[in-house]
Amino acid sequence: METTRQNKICRLIQKELSEIFLTETRKMPGTLVSVSIVRISPDLSIAKAYLSVFPSEKAQATIEAVNASSREIRYQLAQRVRYQLRKMPELHFYLDDSLDYIENIDNLLRK
Repeated sequence: METTRQNKICRLIQKELSEIFLTETRKMPGTLVSVSIVRISPDLSIAKAYLSVFPSEKAQATIEAVNASSREIRYQLAQRVRYQLRKMPELHFYLDDSLDYIENIDNLLRK
């Protein structure tokens, strides 16, 4: 069960990560990355961010690139939230494939 503090930090990290990915994906035309949800550990040391990537064919390569540059992303995020958070949690990025799952269910129901 998440506390109110964890929820506030998750929303803050999600908002700021979304803005970071918005500026970074402008450099890569044809790719859209959005932050679906952020979960943070109870001791606020690890944040798991689930990313939704469009088009889904580029999803795995995009997640690998984001994980490779997670230190730079963490630094940019720390610069943005330096007055709200004392310690910046480690960032782990995962692929959120819920949209593909929903599309698959819709296709099965249409048949």
